[in-house]
Amino acid sequence: MAIHLYKTSTPGTRNGAVDSQVKSNPRNNLIYGQHRCGKGCNARGIITARHRGGGHKRLYRKIDFRRNAKDIYGRIVTIEYDPNRNAYICLIHYGDGEKRYILHPRGAIIGDTIVSGTEVPIKMGNALPLSVV
Repeated sequence: MAIHLYKTSTPGTRNGAVDSQVKSNPRNNLIYGQHRCGKGCNARGIITARHRGGGHKRLYRKIDFRRNAKDIYGRIVTIEYDPNRNAYICLIHYGDGEKRYILHPRGAIIGDTIVSGTEVPIKMGNALPLSVV
């Protein structure tokens, strides 16, 4: 993976690095607008916790936690940052044409293949039921 180092222009940008594989444009059919209630407000809209609120608008990404596409191989196409959680997510293109987001398995790179099922090898990114392991 290529890592881009920034040239220092201010003390805040010192020792900064960005992974060049990470994309920032999500798939439109896998995201939707998330209703964010006013941070720090109760049900009546009255501020009860001060100094909370604002922030950048975030779109919610639909993450496939179930991994129920059994015995269908998928390929990691992009690695993106998810602003709603402190984690990276991967866009997977499955063999049947379906596209889904999963949480990024540590060490997985673009182009790796993953699969979920009962008879799959124990490998980083594959998903097995607990009864098999």
